[in-house]
Amino acid sequence: MGVRKHNMAKRISEERKSLYIAQLRNCPTSPRKMRLVADLVRGMDVAKASAVLQFTKKHAARDLEKLLRSAISNFEQKTGERWEEADLMIKEISVDGGRMLKRIQPAPQGRAYRVRKRSNHVTMILDSANPEFRAGLKNNVETTETEA
Repeated sequence: MGVRKHNMAKRISEERKSLYIAQLRNCPTSPRKMRLVADLVRGMDVAKASAVLQFTKKHAARDLEKLLRSAISNFEQKTGERWEEADLMIKEISVDGGRMLKRIQPAPQGRAYRVRKRSNHVTMILDSANPEFRAGLKNNVETTETEA
C-alpha cells in the first residue's frame, strides 16, 4: 500500500473510533416500512429518539429501539462514560435491502404468483453532538496510548 493510501486508511480508522455503530441484520420487515420509522429519528438526539420510538405504533419501531439501545451500549463500553452526559445524537441511519425469501401463491387458472418476503439491514451510527466532548475523548485516547 502506498503512503497516501496508508495515511488515508489511518485517518479513516481514527475517525471511526469516535463513532459508535450498531447493526441489525436480516430483520424480517420490508425496507420500505423500516425507512418510514428510520426517517422519524434521523438526526435526533438519543433521548428524544428513544421517546419517539417508544411511542410509535409501527412494528419496525420496536426493532429500531433495540438497535438504539445496542448503539448506546457500544458507546458506554467503548468510552466508559454514561450516555446521558455525552449529548449523543443519531448521526447516520441507513436501511438497506436484505435477503429475499421467494414463495409461491396459487393463482386462478393453474397459475402461480411470486411472493417476495423482504428483509432489511439497518446500520445506526451515533456521534457526540458536542464538539468539546469529542475533543476530550480524543485526548483521553491519546493519553492512554502513550501510557501503554
